[in-house]
Amino acid sequence: MELFGTACIIIAAFTLDCIIGDPHNHFHPVRFIGKGINLGIAVYRKTRLKSPAAQFIAGMVVSLFIIGLSYTITRIITFGFYRINVWVGITVEAILCYFLIAAKALKNESMKIYSCLTAGDIEAARKNLSFIVGRETKNLDQPAIVKATVETVSENLSDGVIAPLLFIFIGGAPLGMAYKAINTLDSMIGYKNEQFEYFGKFAARLDDVANFIPARFSALMMLLATVFCRLDTRSAARMYLRDRRNHKSPNAAQTESVCAGALGLCLGGDSYYHGMLVHKPTIGDNKHEPAPQHIIAANRLMYHAAINTVVIVTIPGVVNMFFRG
Repeated sequence: MELFGTACIIIAAFTLDCIIGDPHNHFHPVRFIGKGINLGIAVYRKTRLKSPAAQFIAGMVVSLFIIGLSYTITRIITFGFYRINVWVGITVEAILCYFLIAAKALKNESMKIYSCLTAGDIEAARKNLSFIVGRETKNLDQPAIVKATVETVSENLSDGVIAPLLFIFIGGAPLGMAYKAINTLDSMIGYKNEQFEYFGKFAARLDDVANFIPARFSALMMLLATVFCRLDTRSAARMYLRDRRNHKSPNAAQTESVCAGALGLCLGGDSYYHGMLVHKPTIGDNKHEPAPQHIIAANRLMYHAAINTVVIVTIPGVVNMFFRG
């Protein structure tokens, strides 16, 4: 029943995300995680630690506390509902897991940019893009906006969709929530700036470790998705082998390289961050001029890769139940 229950949870959670999407309300678990991190940041600022080593240790303590608390609270909640009834427990756990998956949110945000571009409103496209990327967007032309959007969809396939599914498969909602805490910590304090360079270093490195296998698995799922989407699988595989390391992150270029090859785009390259030009290697070859329809293609790839993952991780539970029945 355990494997079958996990399969039910994953299918239900993914289906809820496909139908409803990410609910923007005050009861979202990630909001509570974010509030906990902000509290940790506030305490850290009050300590006024000067030593890089002390800052690193403080960041490590805050990170481990947030991750441990996220796991423990989720474990207590699910345990309590499983004590009532196994199907009540599965239902509650599925709802908790639904909060961890962001496929529809990723699609919705990227399609806002697509709609602006097709309507000829490049200023609105730049504004919407600024909500989902860290680079400056105020001077980007249409091809650059498309490239940045495609990069975001392909990169976030791993940490926003497939990685949560894998952690849920391994350890249910508690481990999935712990992963989400790691991911949120990295997004809030994992920066190489004066404030967080040492305080956020543990969170950033832990996020790299947590996403190491999911990123590579996501690339394989995206490569498989090119077959179903009838895209250039051979080019996707070639770009993956050639450019999967062309990023400062050990994980980001895994899926970006597959997507770049499948769509015939050149992603990556130099970008401005806070007024400074940052030089980055390119990913893929410039076979096609980036166009709004490439955003739709990237979303199709993302969803097919996610569905591939759902099928693969739920097969053991379905097969187990079938033979037991």
